[in-house]
Amino acid sequence: MASSGIRALRGCRALLAPAKSSASAAAAEVMKTTTTTSKQPKPKATAKPKSTKTAKATPSTSTSTSTTEPKRASGIQKVSPISPQLQTFLGAPEASRPDAVKQIWSYIKLHNLQNPADKREIYCDEKLKALFDGKDKVGFLEIGKLLFRHFIKTE
Repeated sequence: MASSGIRALRGCRALLAPAKSSASAAAAEVMKTTTTTSKQPKPKATAKPKSTKTAKATPSTSTSTSTTEPKRASGIQKVSPISPQLQTFLGAPEASRPDAVKQIWSYIKLHNLQNPADKREIYCDEKLKALFDGKDKVGFLEIGKLLFRHFIKTE
């Protein structure tokens, strides 16, 4: 039993070697006392309040009005004209891609068109077949691929 304990500590020469001088014995004693006292709870640091930057107030005598225009949507967020099939489904002549996908997903969930065994698979009814090239089943990742034809490019 003792030999297995020695094998476990064989790599730790400092633990197995006897103390050579009184200085190392004193250092070992200090280590023992610091490890027992380090278990005391440390005082919690107080959190500094976050600095809040305040905007400078404009003088009321100023005649200029600050008009900030909202950012124009670009890329996938851009509203673009859509195909007649998608117009009948969404009920609008223009839509952004995320809005169209959201409305299609709400329609799928409302009419319970997901396969209960595999939620990634969607059963297409007549409205969805018009959008998804007449397919009976569509994977959820295919929705974006099949919708790109319905968005008309504008320069």
